[in-house]
Formats: sequence, structure tokens, C-alpha cells
Amino acid sequence: MRERKLARCQLSSNSPSANASRGRRAGYSGTRETVLNAAKKRFAHDGYTATSIRKVAADAGVDPALVMQFYKSKDGLFAASLALSEDCLGHIAAAFDGPADRMGETLTYNFLRLWEEGADAEPLMATLRGAASNEVAAAQLREFVQARLLSVIGPKLGEGVGNAQRAGIVVSMLMGLVLSRSMVQIPLVAGISREELARSVGPSIQAVLRGCRDQ
Repeated sequence: MRERKLARCQLSSNSPSANASRGRRAGYSGTRETVLNAAKKRFAHDGYTATSIRKVAADAGVDPALVMQFYKSKDGLFAASLALSEDCLGHIAAAFDGPADRMGETLTYNFLRLWEEGADAEPLMATLRGAASNEVAAAQLREFVQARLLSVIGPKLGEGVGNAQRAGIVVSMLMGLVLSRSMVQIPLVAGISREELARSVGPSIQAVLRGCRDQ
């Protein structure tokens, strides 16, 4: 009887639920990395949209609450899978804030600064290079950007899909500058200061954001 009871205890300790319970303990070695590795695989397999916190938690054998404790949201988890800081996505969205009459200039400067300096600059460029050479990486980034435009950035400009589309056009314009300066490194473009570029390009960005054309 005692041996059977001991065997049941051993089987219970090896079950997924037991592993998840251990994963919830504070300081459990390797749990955060296990969750992150599970997320990378899930994002690669299902894409950004179809991936959920619950699926990642199940893959990692932990409670969904623990994933939220580690990464705050699916966006935060995706950013971590790209080796970006927790604040990076917030900075991208915040670039669309500021005085309405100077948003074009401010957005241009802040967007370029995010991609060209600081802890997230290299991971962002690595993500871009990966998307340019790998279809799976491109699909992940495409789904993520689309979701952010619709749910976070577009609403900053107003209601409706049209505002998300204008935001997408602006991001595409600014990404052209990023590519020219940091990846292709065209001297005539790379040699211009961010301040000067913001003054030169800002009015065009402003026109798109307002949904109007230059006169």
C-alpha cells in the first residue's frame, strides 16, 4: 500500500499540472526562458494574430497568469521574442503623440531616433533584416504591424480604417528613410541630421496624417 501511494505521488509530480505549479513559484530557474522559447515557436508556427497567451502558457507548461506577470501582454511577449525592450512598442506608439500642428516633424524625428540610437536600435534592425530574407519572419512582422496600426496607432488619429491606413502610409514613408540611412546607407541621405530631415520631411508626413494633399 505504501509503495503504491509513493508511486502515485511520483506520477503526480511529473504531470503537466505539477510542472505548471512549479513554474508559478517565485524564482523558479529557467521558467521565463522556457516561456520565451515557447512563444518564439508559437509565433513562428501560428503567426502573431493566432497566437494567444493561453497557447504559449500551455506550450510552456505554466499558468497564463505567469506569462502575463513576466511580459504584461501579448505585445510585450512578441517584443521580447524579437529581443526588444518592454518599452520599445510603447515608444513607437508614443511617436504619434504630440501637438497636432507639429506632429509630422515630431514623428519623423522620434521615429528615426528610435531606429538609430538606444538599446532597441540594433534589435529593430535585426528584425527588419530577418523580415527581408525570411518569409516566416516577414509574415510575423506583417501581422504584428497590421494589428498595431488597427488597434493602437490608427485610433490616435481618429476612428475608422482610413486613419489606420494613413498611419500605415506614414510608417511606410518613414521606413523608407530608415532603410536608406541604416541599411543601404545612401550617403546623401545618411549624412543628413535627424533634425534637418524632420524639418524637410515633416510637412509631407503632416499632410498624410491630416488626410489632405499639399497645395
